[in-house]
Formats: sequence, structure tokens, C-alpha cells
Amino acid sequence: MNYRKQITVILALFSLVFLGFGIPKYIQKKMDKEIEKVFETSTYSMQPISVSKALNEQLPTKITNENFFKVKQGNTLLGYAFVDQASSKTAKFDYLVVFNPKLEIIHSKVLIYREEYGGEIGSRRWLEQFLGKSGNDRVSHESNIDGISGATISVRSMTNAVDDLLQTIGKLKANKVL
Repeated sequence: MNYRKQITVILALFSLVFLGFGIPKYIQKKMDKEIEKVFETSTYSMQPISVSKALNEQLPTKITNENFFKVKQGNTLLGYAFVDQASSKTAKFDYLVVFNPKLEIIHSKVLIYREEYGGEIGSRRWLEQFLGKSGNDRVSHESNIDGISGATISVRSMTNAVDDLLQTIGKLKANKVL
């Protein structure tokens, strides 16, 4: 391998290692704005929640150091925040779910929607259906979550993602992680 190719490979690996992980800045900015609004403070910290590999394999939603956080102000637990992606028809959208200290959903938001159709799932009115749900609850687009004409795939995807998250929360509580 010549010198130029070696440098290119090294730079590519460096970029992946140091720049390719974590929440993208534009998502983090939107997430911070929502958390500040929900908890009515700009002075908070987010601490990643760690889950053992063995437990994580049993969870419907995989927990990483980059998607599930305790939101604290000093030593006071304000709540929890979960950020992830779900599929729409041809792309993925980013969403945020915020929990109170009792692990009940107090806010959800579609942060970035990348499709022409189906963006109605980002409406506050539709997302309010998840409020108050906890690890003891199940949500389904077939029984207790309203559909949206023209957004069927996104409705199913978001509802399934929230249901998996709620089941994950239930298992984390049962295993005394939360």
C-alpha cells in the first residue's frame, strides 16, 4: 500500500473513532431544547444509563451510553430521556421520549422527520396519546393508539418503538437498574 493510501485509511479510521459516535450535534441541540422546555431549566446534566450486556440482550430496545440518560439537576433526579430512530416508509426519523422520576412518559417529540408524507406523527395532539404510559403499559396501533391517514407506516413504527421502550423500562425496573 503506498503512502497516500495509508494516510487516507488512517484518516478514515480516525474520523470513525473520534467523530462517528455519539448523538449528532443537530440532534443533541434539538434534544437539549426539549429537555430544557420540559424540566423548565437550562442547568441540568445527562448521565448515561449502563446496562449489562446479558440484560441488554433480553431487552426489546437496546440501551447504549448514547440513547438513554438520567436527567439531573445537581443531585436531584428530574427524570429520564431516551432518543432513538424509527423507520418511516423509506428513511428513519429521530424521536425523543422524556420520563418523570416515576418512569411515566411526560413528553415525546419527533425531532427530525425525513419523509414527504407521514410527518403528522410529529403533531403534539397525536403524541399526547403516549403521556402517562409506563413500563406497566402496552401501546398498540391496533387497539389504543389512533392511526393517521397517510402516515400508517410511521404510526406503526413510532407506536412499536414506544411499546418496545415501555417493555424495556419495565424490565429495567424489575432488574433494579432503574
